[in-house]
Amino acid sequence: MMAIATSGKNLMLDALATAVTHVSLHSGFPCTGANEISGGTPAYARKAVTFGDAANGEISISNEPVFDVPASTTVAAIGFWTAVTAGTMHADYDATDEIYANQGTYKIVSGSIALTEPSQEE
Repeated sequence: MMAIATSGKNLMLDALATAVTHVSLHSGFPCTGANEISGGTPAYARKAVTFGDAANGEISISNEPVFDVPASTTVAAIGFWTAVTAGTMHADYDATDEIYANQGTYKIVSGSIALTEPSQEE
């Protein structure tokens, strides 16, 4: 198995950060188009996301996206997309479930994507 140097991880993550422009909320993990949240007043929509430069094999979100979440919804995961609608999902995150009995907001205050290597079996 080939190990990837930190500089190589940073290069890949910077490319990913350029491609990923929006984040989404999902009612289940893994994220799929079928379980992306919808509805509400004001209506749910994907939000723009920005990242800082990769360092030490990790990129961090540099803004704080805020979502409108409809009543009777559970937020269970976050998806990372190339577009505000449709597009390609490149990553997802299994979040701690947050249940909304009433319309509310969900704010991503921090987050990062890291490249790690699997451990080798002996």
